[in-house]
Amino acid sequence: MFRRGLFYSYLSIYLRFFLGLSVTETTLFATLPMVLNIIFQRFVWGTISDKLQRRRTFIILGEILAAFGTLAVWYCHKIPASKSAAGYVIIIGLSLVEIFWSMSNIGWSAIISDLYPAEERTGVYGRLSSLGALGRIVGALLGGLAYDGLARYYDGWGFDQGFLFFVASGIMLASTVPMFFVPEGGVGEQDQQAGIESGVSPRASSKTSTSKIFTIFLIAMIFINFGRNSIAVIISQYLSLEQGFAVSSRLLSHIVNTQSLAIFLFGLFVTRLSRRYQDIVLLFAGTGVGILSLLGYAAATTLPVVFLSSFLAGVSMVVILSSSYSYASRLIPPRQRGQQFAWFNATFFLSWGAAGTLVTGPIVDLLLKAGTGPVFAYRMSFLASAVLVIIGAIVLFITDRMQRRDQGS
Repeated sequence: MFRRGLFYSYLSIYLRFFLGLSVTETTLFATLPMVLNIIFQRFVWGTISDKLQRRRTFIILGEILAAFGTLAVWYCHKIPASKSAAGYVIIIGLSLVEIFWSMSNIGWSAIISDLYPAEERTGVYGRLSSLGALGRIVGALLGGLAYDGLARYYDGWGFDQGFLFFVASGIMLASTVPMFFVPEGGVGEQDQQAGIESGVSPRASSKTSTSKIFTIFLIAMIFINFGRNSIAVIISQYLSLEQGFAVSSRLLSHIVNTQSLAIFLFGLFVTRLSRRYQDIVLLFAGTGVGILSLLGYAAATTLPVVFLSSFLAGVSMVVILSSSYSYASRLIPPRQRGQQFAWFNATFFLSWGAAGTLVTGPIVDLLLKAGTGPVFAYRMSFLASAVLVIIGAIVLFITDRMQRRDQGS
């Protein structure tokens, strides 16, 4: 999370304003890597992980390989003379890095369910998110300072000269150290209690019933996550617009950290909430808060409203991630966690880029070509994102009704 706050909070600005890519092109740095991430999670690493029942090993190997790959991306992007070509080197390079990084992603998704019973997973995920938020806060602050070299150099210096690439790689290597003190994870052949352990009724835990409910649940999460995260790449561009808020890289770090602060606070609080409310109730609540956040960004004319929207986005993120993970874990058989969590992860990982490439990026670019002002163009994309989340909430309601009917029959 330190690396995400340090690196990805500012990469979109670097690609857009320093290397000169279009809004839609900038979203590709999140879309193409995530596509490869999910393909390799589901069809390569997830299958191997389930066969070997190795989780910790995949996390460590994935982080180490990704760290060295990130350094290679910086070196290679300095080779082309064209700035736009350098931008595409970053996009393609990060896509290749994601192939190996997906080993880590599938490992941590499965290991939480391997090590903790169903009733504790929402709280555990929330506490991990809370700790991660602290790292993201520090990373965003450092990234804001390094982006222009403490205001001594130029906007984009931190990426152009490699400082942010080297720090991000170093942090990835350091993150593997505590993993050596974590159990390997995995489940044994004797674990035949998928239905009981997953928290659903015997009828609902049948292969046909669970598979159908899980599939519709994934559709709901596609709309919810794609809507929430479709603005993840472009929001920093919007806030940096000279015609709009024209925030500096340092002020942007404070806005990003408002979201991180919300993740930290509610990551701790969600443990208590999970003891009082069911996963589905928390998931609906988090979705509602996410809609309010998007509408806030669309309507904001002052920075306090932007800060409030950022805080609500953080609340929404930690509640949705924690509750949806726990809900999914109840539907997935223990020995299939590697492969099935890859599908669940796809709804989240792909949303960081694909939604921007397919929805918000084209909306902004088309409206700009039509002659509208940039502020209006970005705001319309935020409204479109809110509509996606509303559709997801409707599908989630259908999923809940189906499961209740299945459990009651």
